[in-house]
Amino acid sequence: MRLNTIKPAAGSKRAHLRVGRGASAGQGKTCGRGVKGQRARKGGYHKTGFEGGQMPLQRRLPKTGFRSAMKASRAELTLTDLMRVDESVVTRELLIGANLIPANTLRVKIILSGALTKPYTIKDPSILATKGAKSAIEAAGGRFEA
Repeated sequence: MRLNTIKPAAGSKRAHLRVGRGASAGQGKTCGRGVKGQRARKGGYHKTGFEGGQMPLQRRLPKTGFRSAMKASRAELTLTDLMRVDESVVTRELLIGANLIPANTLRVKIILSGALTKPYTIKDPSILATKGAKSAIEAAGGRFEA
């Protein structure tokens, strides 16, 4: 193979259509632009979604939804999930290792859902708890050490 012999695959390139060369050429007179109007003029185009001055669809519909960028780094943990941890000292790395929270989690919040029967010591400052969850952990004999 030589560089001067390389060609595009057969049929991959179409010939440039020469417009405005008479009626017999198939694209004479208006050259495929229709009749009059903004789109028939030279340089007469408009932005995507333009509806001739009518309020465009994307502006007529209401704005909905919100995706928090912070959500990816936050996780919730229930007391029931916490009971699945075998060790009594809980850290964020331990929770990630036990597949209770995603690996990219930076902050964990323990919520009151379920009950505790074992005491847990929370040794990580990135692990927080709701008022009810904190009292449930302390009632079971656990504590928070940050």
